[in-house]
Amino acid sequence: MYQGAVQDLIDELGRLPGVGPKSAQRIAFYILNSPTDEMEKLASAITTVKTKVSFCEICGNISETPKCSICRDTRRDSSLICVVEEPKDVSAIERTGSFTGRYHVLGGSINPMQGIGPERLRIRELVTRLADEEVQEIILAMDPNLEGEATATYLSRMLTPIGITVSRLASGLPVGGDLEYADEITLGRAMEGRRVLTPGQRHDAADDPEDETADHDGTTGENRSSIEGATDNEAGTPEGAATVTARSEADHSPGDRPNGPNNPESPDGLGRTEVPGSENGTREGPIQAPAQQPAQPADPNRRYPTPRRGEKFANPWAD
Repeated sequence: MYQGAVQDLIDELGRLPGVGPKSAQRIAFYILNSPTDEMEKLASAITTVKTKVSFCEICGNISETPKCSICRDTRRDSSLICVVEEPKDVSAIERTGSFTGRYHVLGGSINPMQGIGPERLRIRELVTRLADEEVQEIILAMDPNLEGEATATYLSRMLTPIGITVSRLASGLPVGGDLEYADEITLGRAMEGRRVLTPGQRHDAADDPEDETADHDGTTGENRSSIEGATDNEAGTPEGAATVTARSEADHSPGDRPNGPNNPESPDGLGRTEVPGSENGTREGPIQAPAQQPAQPADPNRRYPTPRRGEKFANPWAD
């Protein structure tokens, strides 16, 4: 503990937001060790900002005149108003260079724990601006925390019946961030607020009226040529020929086959197939392969000569 003016300075510095007792002590000793002219400039700047700087009578932003530079700019879009909590939020959005409308500073957010309700914010001034100006859209740019969400919900419910478009800043993944470090709420909002890069539409040839070569089964002329070419290539090999034959037989019913029982063009009309070399030249039914003879087991009692040195051993089961 210090006494006198040093302790008074530490106590006053400790009342600043984000400054604790240790930080206030370091700042106080920095002021004591600094040159007098520098500290006089600091004291003069503090006195001047409290004397000259005030808040804009229209939007509530900081200004040295009754109207801030943004409200005086006639090039700004007066039909678009961005509602923020603090004047520092105006500077943050202005640095992006992507917003050309006007602003409205509430002066805080709804926080029941600290006794801050809607009546302590500049909401009444916002409603007055909506009645005087031709505003088409309100952008709610509150902080993505509990107090900011409560303020945005309150304003949205209040402004929706008026007939003005109310939008909210998108919240999601930051640029350069990693998915594995994102919390569930941020990742969920990023998924809900996703945007389409390239809209796609599936194209079906059967539903395309411009394709005159499309059949009722959806096969176009180019696809049919490819299939026929593949069939010709398959027929060039024995396995491919069998595949093509089976495929052609599957495409016809038994009654429509060339030698079927209902085909009058068959030799006798009974579905018989001509077989060269037979007695009458025809045979009923499919051609059957001859039965395979079973292998004869070797005689276990048979004796075989013992091979001499240099002779090749004969396999006794070769018979």
